[in-house]
Amino acid sequence: MANEEIIKSLEAKLAGAVYNIISPRERRIFAETTVQKLVEVTRLLKEWGMINVGAVTGMDGGDKFEVMYHFNDARGLLLNLKVFIPREDPKVPSVVSIFPGAFLYEYELMDLLGIKVEGTPPGRRYPLPDSWPEGQYPLRKDWKGLATETEVKIDE
Repeated sequence: MANEEIIKSLEAKLAGAVYNIISPRERRIFAETTVQKLVEVTRLLKEWGMINVGAVTGMDGGDKFEVMYHFNDARGLLLNLKVFIPREDPKVPSVVSIFPGAFLYEYELMDLLGIKVEGTPPGRRYPLPDSWPEGQYPLRKDWKGLATETEVKIDE
C-alpha cells in the first residue's frame, strides 16, 4: 500500500482523533493526537494492524513535554504518534492495557522526565535505582545534577 493510501486509511479510521499526519518517506508515518485521545487512538491503531510499541520517546521541549509512541506492523510500516504534555501538569494515560510491553517505557518517562503515567502497573523504579532522590529527573533541561556523587547509593 502506498503512503498516500495509508494516510487516507488512517484519516478514515481515526477521523478527528489525529492530525498533522505526514510521511517523510516510504512506510514512515508521523501523526499527532491529544492526551485525551491517546488511549482511544492506540486501541484503534492496534485494531488497524499495529502489532507492537517498539519504543516510547520522551523529550523536554522547554515549555512542554513531547511523548512519541513508535508503533510497527507486520509489513514494516513504522507509525510515530506524538502527544504534547503541559510542563505544569505532566501526565499521560498508560497504554499498557493495549500494548503490555509498553510498561518499561512508561517507567522511563516517570523516572527520567517526571511525567506521571496514570494506570501504569505498580513495580520497582526503572531505570534509576530505588534510592534515587525523588524530584530529580535527569532528562529535564532544567535538571542541575546531584550535588555530590554520594547522594545516590546504587542498590546492590
